[in-house]
Amino acid sequence: MKKTRRVRLLAIVAAAGLALTACGGNSGDESGSSDSGVLKVVAAYSSAIEEPWDGVIHEALTEAEDAGEITYKFIDKIGYASGAFERTVRQIAEEDKPDIIFGDSFGNEEAARKVALDYPNIAFVMGSGGGPAEPNFSVFDNWIHEPAYVSGILAGGLTKSNKIGVVGGYPVPEVNRIVNAFIAGAQSANSAVEVKVTFISSWFDPAAAKDAALAQIDAGADVMFAERAGVIETAAEKGLLAFGNQMDQKSIAPDYVVTSNVWNMRPTVEYVLAQVKAAAYTAQDLKDFSMFAKGGSSLADINTAVKGGVPADLVKKAEEALAAIKSGVFRVDVNEGVPAGSVVNK
Repeated sequence: MKKTRRVRLLAIVAAAGLALTACGGNSGDESGSSDSGVLKVVAAYSSAIEEPWDGVIHEALTEAEDAGEITYKFIDKIGYASGAFERTVRQIAEEDKPDIIFGDSFGNEEAARKVALDYPNIAFVMGSGGGPAEPNFSVFDNWIHEPAYVSGILAGGLTKSNKIGVVGGYPVPEVNRIVNAFIAGAQSANSAVEVKVTFISSWFDPAAAKDAALAQIDAGADVMFAERAGVIETAAEKGLLAFGNQMDQKSIAPDYVVTSNVWNMRPTVEYVLAQVKAAAYTAQDLKDFSMFAKGGSSLADINTAVKGGVPADLVKKAEEALAAIKSGVFRVDVNEGVPAGSVVNK
């Protein structure tokens, strides 16, 4: 398994629609840097980088900057207000003139694609549920359903009430496939398991996630899957085990986090950088680089030191499942339908 990855979170920057003023660790020359072989990258995040999905992208780009491959600036918390994302990304294109713009266009899809068309010489690389668009709009997503299935195996073997809680953002395909894989894994290990799923209708609202988690715990859930931020802390407060998502979240509650489904953006970032440096960049679906087989996803180390421990036979079962997935002997189904019986909070 990949070793624990640490997210270095920088200060939260300007709110939606305001001037782009904050930057990452780049303190060098911020003029066009392609001539020196160091690419200029700017990222536009709809949510705060503390939200794990955006945090994973931010971490990969920060690592690339630390390695001297790029200069890196970002703006987060852009939000979804009408015109905010388009104004921000257009400002980035006009003022920074970067080689590449990374971002998350979920909820801002039309705006991101519109701006990309106006700047064909900039590589746009966006988290998206849609397809690529010529000449310069590439898409990626987190494909962590495989480790999520194995997390489910562990959760199914650890629950004593046979009730597991899942708190997610929105019931969209990108989230549903992770949740459905987790449920399938849990039920493969324990046919008696009942999984309660609540969507909070937000990508980053820890308070709402906490409320949803508490409701599930009150209904008997004794193991929690934190698809969204705010759930792990709640489980720990109640003395319950939890599973993290997107990044290794053991540090949030070392006594209670069993493992996490880890998304690694470095393979995607490295591929895009190589393409742009070689003047060979084209619009494409970068899905494969987030897959388990290419190192784009993994399961964090199983934390056997959690309260109550993790039985050795259950660890073995999880490790065997990972090996079978990696070898291609076992395939985790991609089910992007809304999980049965899920509740959507408005």
